[in-house]
Amino acid sequence: MTETTASKATELLRLHQAPEILQVVNVWDAISAKVIGDVPGTQALATASHSIAASLGYEDGENIPLDEMIAAIGRITAATELPVSADLESGYGTPGEAVRKAIGVGVVGANIEDQMRPLADAVAQMRSVTEAAADEGIDFVLNARTDAFLKSKDRDQREVLADAIERGRAFLDVGATTVFVPGLLDEETVAALVDGIGWNKVSVINVPGSLAPARLQELGVARISYGPWTQRVALTALADAAAQLLAGGALPDGTRPLN
Repeated sequence: MTETTASKATELLRLHQAPEILQVVNVWDAISAKVIGDVPGTQALATASHSIAASLGYEDGENIPLDEMIAAIGRITAATELPVSADLESGYGTPGEAVRKAIGVGVVGANIEDQMRPLADAVAQMRSVTEAAADEGIDFVLNARTDAFLKSKDRDQREVLADAIERGRAFLDVGATTVFVPGLLDEETVAALVDGIGWNKVSVINVPGSLAPARLQELGVARISYGPWTQRVALTALADAAAQLLAGGALPDGTRPLN
């Protein structure tokens, strides 16, 4: 762990605690990190595990070996001066050790999924992360993820909301910075999550149909990320360009060179 890593960790924590909502555009390799890092307004980056796995030929869900994931994330941190938060899925069975390895390559924050394990197990999982980060001596940002809505199936949505709030509070109690609640959430649900978990403590993913960032800030959300959707945007543009070229067309106007 370097002094630079420590300062980036402190900055990432500040960004999560600031009154302005933090938007992190997810990246998956060194060049996407460099491109997004150079976009005005970008303050921090976050990796997308699904996107990294896909770029290296793996299915999502910890099918990519941890050391290979850490190596990919290390190439991302080396490509930018910005703080980087890493999606480490569920921590590969040893989330504390996964976070130590990530810190070793310059990562200063992480998403860790609860995958709706029994609450005591999920809390122990998050505690192992915050203890490992404390041992490393940095202001590590744990964006503790609950899959309550993703795995809700046909459950009563009031029960799902109550589960998400209970888990979120428990994760904050063991040192999480924010609670990540992915899913296509309506305004009433977001407001209830903020009311139950805390102002400036809820993190969401924006997908097609999600609330606008300005409204999410008004509701008290701390952070927005975009998961694998940014890679999908890039690959959609690539596929559309290829179709145009194969049909006898030209490269799209406005295509920019990479530095």
